[in-house]
Amino acid sequence: MAASPIRRALVSVTDKTGVVEFVKALEDEFGVEVISTGGTARALEEGGVHVVPIEQYTGFPEMMDGRVKTLHPKVHGGLLARRDNPQHMAEAEAHGIGMIDLVCVNLYEFEKTVAAPDVTFADAIEHIDIGGPSMLRSAAKNAESVTVVSDPADYDTILAEMRANDGCTTPELRRRLQLKVYQTTAHYDAAIAAWLAKRFDAEFAENTEGAPAEIDLCLDKAQDLRYGENPQQEAAVYRFTGDFADMGTSEHPLVGAQQIQGKPLSYNNFLDADAAWNLVREFDDPACVILKHQNPCGSAVAEDVTTAYDRAFACDPKSAFGGIIACNREVPYELVEHFADENKQFVEVIIAPSFSEKALERMAKRPNLRVLATGGAGGHARYELRSVDGGMLVQNVDSVNEDPATFTCPTERKPTPEEMDELMFAWRVCKGVKSNAILISKGKAGIGMGPGQPNRVDSALLACERADEACERMGVEKGGYACASDAFFPFRDNVDTLAEHGVTCIIQPGGSKRDDESIEACNEHGIAMVFTGHRHFRH
Repeated sequence: MAASPIRRALVSVTDKTGVVEFVKALEDEFGVEVISTGGTARALEEGGVHVVPIEQYTGFPEMMDGRVKTLHPKVHGGLLARRDNPQHMAEAEAHGIGMIDLVCVNLYEFEKTVAAPDVTFADAIEHIDIGGPSMLRSAAKNAESVTVVSDPADYDTILAEMRANDGCTTPELRRRLQLKVYQTTAHYDAAIAAWLAKRFDAEFAENTEGAPAEIDLCLDKAQDLRYGENPQQEAAVYRFTGDFADMGTSEHPLVGAQQIQGKPLSYNNFLDADAAWNLVREFDDPACVILKHQNPCGSAVAEDVTTAYDRAFACDPKSAFGGIIACNREVPYELVEHFADENKQFVEVIIAPSFSEKALERMAKRPNLRVLATGGAGGHARYELRSVDGGMLVQNVDSVNEDPATFTCPTERKPTPEEMDELMFAWRVCKGVKSNAILISKGKAGIGMGPGQPNRVDSALLACERADEACERMGVEKGGYACASDAFFPFRDNVDTLAEHGVTCIIQPGGSKRDDESIEACNEHGIAMVFTGHRHFRH
């Protein structure tokens, strides 16, 4: 079917950016008849555009506080009628339905409305647009004949095409605009669903078993990245905005943090910063995690966050070079002074809820340092996703929320209260170490880490060797270590290796067929061992 010039347009927009100029060009250059509604009609008339009010066009008044104004056969018949179908055109003529060739609509700002802290449920419901999505969907369905514009950024492109094609647009442009409409309406509906879910999710989640039966993912590109894990890989980072936004993100997520200074984050920066940020939020006390290549090479809690940093750095200064610093408290000037001036530590990213003014002034002297402020450190997301070929894996986010009162101690010696406190610190840090994971701690600092070895005894040996090196470096006595293992010991050789290096207490899930052998080994060495009943793999 040959293209037809645009003769009639229906315009109803919330975002009035550029709309007067666009519609005036339609009228002045191409003689387009303009139908419009409410506030849009007033804005156009004030701009010198002759407007046919929607109620005059349909012969039916707006009603029910504007809830019903464009839901009319003269609107949707004019959009949906197939111009190449004689029956459609005959029915349109019989009912006095004229064709509408262009629709310019954008939607009530639902997300902006519900973001207001004092928004009421009733007000939010009134900002659910019905007529706008309906017109967009009708027009987009008939993109063979109708040009539909939902984004002010497309105004100039449409006018340019009309000028080049005697008032017509090309099929290629109409198809691109069609796709954009369905992306827009899908995003809009997902935002409404996410908001409703958030209001009712606390009760709903507690009464719902398992993962959701269906997940609608809606993501907006936050930024392009220079490359992925390697230079030959293209990459970008996206932000959850739809149905999954409130399940897939925490209250203070990494994607959405304010980058105060520094180069754009790389793909690997995002991965490491995410791991560090998720781990440091496990602690209520002031905590610092220094992470490198997805593993916490330094970790500590203390009476203040600067002391926590000092103790985390002392765990492994060599590995801390080029790493990520994550803190769960505001970063003061003293902490920056310690890593930048005293330790002269090269840092890729530092992430924290906030930073003091003096800290920011000092870090500004390192313009390439990426500084991220999240605004808070509370909570975790409910679910996490990981892509696999052909689909997604979805699981609850892992966090250490076990009640120590449920733990069992099968060994003859029980941990002292001080040892139990130390074990809980090690247990939380171990969750952030790649499996097979062994974490050795002393004085609530993760001084020895055995990550990602194919067998657990190698992880234990590596962690103990690093702990011994840390003690030598810090000038403290070796031994008196606490050990956390992310999964059970399959054989007693793990306990024997740990005992040789001065481990006095162990926390692990238990559940091996050979638990008795590990318990016997602990009793032989005078080690107190706690079973949690929970494992914390991190693959």
